[in-house]
Amino acid sequence: MSLSVLDPALEAPSRAAKPLILALPKGRILAECGPLLARAGLHPAPDYADEGSRRLRFPTDDPSLDVVRVRSFDVATFVAFGAAALGICGSDVLMEFDYPEIYAPLDLDIGHCRLVVAAPKDAPEIKAHRLSRVRVASKYPNVTRRHFARHGIQAEIIELSGAMELAPGLGLAPLIVDLVQTGATLAANGLVEVETIAHVSSRLIVNRTALKTRPERVGAWIERFRQALGEEGAP
Repeated sequence: MSLSVLDPALEAPSRAAKPLILALPKGRILAECGPLLARAGLHPAPDYADEGSRRLRFPTDDPSLDVVRVRSFDVATFVAFGAAALGICGSDVLMEFDYPEIYAPLDLDIGHCRLVVAAPKDAPEIKAHRLSRVRVASKYPNVTRRHFARHGIQAEIIELSGAMELAPGLGLAPLIVDLVQTGATLAANGLVEVETIAHVSSRLIVNRTALKTRPERVGAWIERFRQALGEEGAP
């Protein structure tokens, strides 16, 4: 048995040397992350953006940081529970989960879309909020429930992970709450936007404990992303 196993103190340097983890979202936002990472001086292994790659963790040209590629909703969970020190996450996800462990210092000015309520185009009584109760299909149960409560409407949430636009036509729910970018998918399925709940963009998020315990390392990455935004004139 090695001495490092017998003496925990001898393990400390190796733990301290472990790279930080940056969690990136799969899908459309991943492609938008590429130029931002480059401006921050970070270049992951080339296959990090290949959705066909079976790898989920990738080294970068900076040995102090690795990236992992996970579902967009899971980025916040990885960061909140300390599996990743940093992440790039949509503000819609932060609204849904509201993790107190997460600090979101920067709006990265990518991933722009809207979180909206949508309904069949021939349902004016629903669009006018004339009901006291309504069934809504969404993958955002918390945001949806709060939104309708503000209108004095009790919402029964049907949780779906995708294909939300099918719900009204198949009688599952008369309303949906979902992300839209152009609205083309809504229109193709006979739906219209009723109202916008929030405008969404991607944020740099940080685990608060990691920032407290490793302020120089984590803070340096926040500053690098801040400078990368400055190069493009972003706020």
